[in-house]
Amino acid sequence: MADFNVLDYFFWLLLIIAFVMEAWALFDALTVPDGAFSAAGKLSKKLWLIILIVAAVLGVAHAVAPGALGIRPIGLLLGILPVAAFIAAAVYLADVRPAVAPYKKKNGGRGGSNMGPYGPW
Repeated sequence: MADFNVLDYFFWLLLIIAFVMEAWALFDALTVPDGAFSAAGKLSKKLWLIILIVAAVLGVAHAVAPGALGIRPIGLLLGILPVAAFIAAAVYLADVRPAVAPYKKKNGGRGGSNMGPYGPW
């Protein structure tokens, strides 16, 4: 294993945070109904899932590589693939997620506390 210094651990932490963000985007996209993407004028759910699955796979590979292979994290962090994966997740979370949020079912399809038996109070 490579001799890591404090800065290497910081960059490794950035790779892990990027993977967590990519996984969050993927799991969020899985909870959105299919028609919400087209209703919001975004790419299809299938295409977003492909993009986010690739991003999450790249993210986990780059987050695990420093520990498993002893690769210095700065070399991984500055590569084009982890940056592209992070940007894909960031675009989903910043642009697509707010656009499709009104179409998501909340509370398992039930209303919140302000819901009466026939709709909102």
